[in-house]
Amino acid sequence: MADRAQPVISPVSGRPGLGAAALVAVLILGPLLAVFLRAEAGAGLVRADWAAIRFTVWQAVLSAAISVALAVPVARALARRRFAGRSVLITLLGAPFILPVIVAVLGLLAVFGRNGWISQGLGLMGLPPVQVYGLHGVVLAHVFFNLPLATRLILQGWQDIPAEHFRLAAQLGAGSRVIWGLIERPMLARVVPGALAVIFAICLTSFAVALTLGGGPRATTIELAIYQAFTFDFDLGRAALLSVVQIALTLGAALIALRVASGDGLGAGLDRPVQRWDAAGRGARMLDGALIVAAGLFLLLPMLAIVAEGVPGLLRLPASVGRAALVSLGVALGSTAVMLLFALPMALAIAAGRGSVELAGLLGLAVSPLVIGTGLFLIVNPIADPFALALPVTAGVNAVMGLPFALRILVPAAREVLSVQGRLALSLNMRGLTFLRLVILPRMRPQIGFAAGLVAALSMGDLGVIALFAETDVATLPLQIYRLMGAYQMQAASGAGLLLLALSVGLFWVLDRGGRWHVAA
Repeated sequence: MADRAQPVISPVSGRPGLGAAALVAVLILGPLLAVFLRAEAGAGLVRADWAAIRFTVWQAVLSAAISVALAVPVARALARRRFAGRSVLITLLGAPFILPVIVAVLGLLAVFGRNGWISQGLGLMGLPPVQVYGLHGVVLAHVFFNLPLATRLILQGWQDIPAEHFRLAAQLGAGSRVIWGLIERPMLARVVPGALAVIFAICLTSFAVALTLGGGPRATTIELAIYQAFTFDFDLGRAALLSVVQIALTLGAALIALRVASGDGLGAGLDRPVQRWDAAGRGARMLDGALIVAAGLFLLLPMLAIVAEGVPGLLRLPASVGRAALVSLGVALGSTAVMLLFALPMALAIAAGRGSVELAGLLGLAVSPLVIGTGLFLIVNPIADPFALALPVTAGVNAVMGLPFALRILVPAAREVLSVQGRLALSLNMRGLTFLRLVILPRMRPQIGFAAGLVAALSMGDLGVIALFAETDVATLPLQIYRLMGAYQMQAASGAGLLLLALSVGLFWVLDRGGRWHVAA
């Protein structure tokens, strides 16, 4: 008998995953190194750059604070109420995540813009229209995107409170104010700082929102300043120096998010349904209902506006929109294929115990796509025409940026397959490609389809790297929509936005549904 337990040999080799992780690390760290080396030759930051840094931090602070402040009462209302369609509403809270940013901006403009629905209503009352450009518009868009995320994070905190805590409070006759002080506020003290830090980090790297709703001297973010230094001035040293500042801010925010997200749990329970006797009053029901309806309208009205404004615009689409749509489909499918080539072997390697592979997969969360694009331009420019490589570079960067989300989907399924089927496969001498073809792919098909659909939808709506590399005769659909907006062809832009929304949701549905088709067979 052996003196100690022997490790189980996995039926799949970890070497492909290690190779994929090394390639991903090179694709991310190589451009970062190029940025750092070029930044040393920069002449320093000018006054406008410092203004962009201040605006970036200020709008991120405001966006995070407002998103979380609004999310707390909405999450509390959802936690206290059970109603028909509740699960659907909570699911819809994830819709803005795959909604193309440029399409969401069109929806927000249709509702909150100078000629939007709300401004028209204010005009009937003799009031001035809403000012949506500048700081107001950037914060509004960030709240639209991040209010659902904050609500989901905080709602999870409420759901983690054992039902026995509320039962005991009811037995002791504790009212709503006492329960808030003894149970809910301590939970929020644990959950809210992490939500604030995460949303703050997300808002630091928002490019498309600032490009469309900001852009003035007083509403320029760091990423927009990088784009302007790169595109208008072709000052690569200044763009690289700004990229270093962006990296420092993003990494600092990510470290803060990791630091404050940890905390003690709220204790274990018996998994009983939560009953809130303290919220049974009529006033509490009306307040919770009003909060849920208001949040639902805030999230759904821009989506309805996209459809209402986009349908007439479909009849006025120029031929360039059709070409851009085909380009976007090619880029999205290409980035999805590259992502799967990376993600599947990396997920299997992580499941087999290669922890270093997971670290490489998370690098994409810490770096902005625009910074990677700047670094790639610095690498490619001396040896080839970077503008001729606009589409392959965009597809590659989108694949790397979607990799962390794909790994979060694939790794748990890969661990389950290896733990359940691994020993049997070894006993049958089923290894390598045979195990991959007969066991891994059939068992993980739903997760592969979901990851592919998610990354395809995100890539379809991306307006980042392509803005750096694209020439006038090359455009993805989001970039073409931005150009139509810049030419004040808003009706055509709305029609193109509706087309982009349909293609993004359609890609996600087809790939996700394809992964689940006959999954039980």
